[in-house]
Amino acid sequence: MRQKIKDAIKRSKADYTEIRLEDREATSVVFRGKDLEEAGAVVDSGGIVRCLVRNGGWGVVTFNARDDLQARVQQAYECACLAQSEEPIELAPIPVSEDYLPVHLEHDFRQVPLAEKKALAEGYNQILLGHSDRIVDTMARYHDAFTRVIFANSEGTLIEEERPMVTAYVVARARQGENVQQAFESRSAQRGFDFVQGLEDLAVTVAQRAVDLLNAETVVGGRYPVILNPGLAGVFVHEAFGHLSEADFVYENPKAQEMMVLGRRFGQDILTVFDDGSLPGVRGTHKYDDEGTPTSRTDLIKDGVLVGRLHARETAAKMGEQPTGNARATGYRYPPIVRMTNTAIERGQTSFQDMIRNIDLGVYACNMFGGQTALENFSFSSAYAYMIRDGQVAELVKDVILAGNLFTTLANIDAVGDDFEWSASGGACGKGQGGLQSVTEGAPHIRIQDVVIGGK
Repeated sequence: MRQKIKDAIKRSKADYTEIRLEDREATSVVFRGKDLEEAGAVVDSGGIVRCLVRNGGWGVVTFNARDDLQARVQQAYECACLAQSEEPIELAPIPVSEDYLPVHLEHDFRQVPLAEKKALAEGYNQILLGHSDRIVDTMARYHDAFTRVIFANSEGTLIEEERPMVTAYVVARARQGENVQQAFESRSAQRGFDFVQGLEDLAVTVAQRAVDLLNAETVVGGRYPVILNPGLAGVFVHEAFGHLSEADFVYENPKAQEMMVLGRRFGQDILTVFDDGSLPGVRGTHKYDDEGTPTSRTDLIKDGVLVGRLHARETAAKMGEQPTGNARATGYRYPPIVRMTNTAIERGQTSFQDMIRNIDLGVYACNMFGGQTALENFSFSSAYAYMIRDGQVAELVKDVILAGNLFTTLANIDAVGDDFEWSASGGACGKGQGGLQSVTEGAPHIRIQDVVIGGK
């Protein structure tokens, strides 16, 4: 196949050509309530060709059969010739890479029978169902996927990579009259089957949290000093700031260009935000992106100042900057677009106890239930939260909604914790393509002053 790819690219008439082939095998088991909702396997193979004619545009062809790659390249070239661009399209230069990236899984989930995967999910589901008579609905989901990718381009790059992923997800819903509360947790990594075993205590925690939320009071709305736990702080920086750092969005949006000016101060010196797709063992990590660009750390905010953004090769050329290894595709049916990998707030120097010590009345918000952003404005609902009273974490509260302006909020971060952690949950990001891309968020605890909290 390697030679077929090389031959097809060599005969291309385009200024630039790339081929990406993928083979994917996956299994899923889902229990919902007492019922087994899904148990099955999927095998999928296909590819995509992209051709660039610089005075025309991009031509893209996707396919399943691989018996005539040269014909697929010719089709993509013809499409590119018909395309029209207001200005010539250029690609920022990257190193030529030849690499083979196999993985070794200690407990390879491909060798685990589907019945054993079903038993795992069923066991977690039984824990949820049996925890309390107030638990009225549950979900326990197991999923794994193993993808082989071959990428080659007309510049001489040829990369073969294996990409595993395993995930367990548990949800419990509790009811008391008309009061319904939900709790959830997940674990996901580029690991083997053992990573999602032994999560019985996690299932108990989820079920108990759902029950506890039934008796929690709704937070009183107002302005508070707020501490975000690492889970919520990581999601906050991903959703509210990370997407604004994706260069395709900035380049195409005049308002974003006004906001995201390099050198602008966004926070105090204690705040550093970065994206790094090269970190070993993290869910959003790959050695190369889907254009063959090596991944690396990109500082976005450094000591409170905006210093960088995330790029594909085309956006880097348009903006006169360097590619950052953030061109990512959901699968072979889609061309790569600019997306985050592992996005995080850098570790600080303040302990959690020092953060809460001088707070007379505040909110400790944990994880995220849902939210939305609109340019610099955001609204997030925490999964659960506690009041802070007289320097101590106090009672559990619910319906905590954080809202505000991103730039004001970043400027109001006055403490960054010394307890950084990468999320172990199954973080995924959707952006203009039919599916979710694996990402990871990381952060320590952070303290933000004067946050608007919606409530009663």
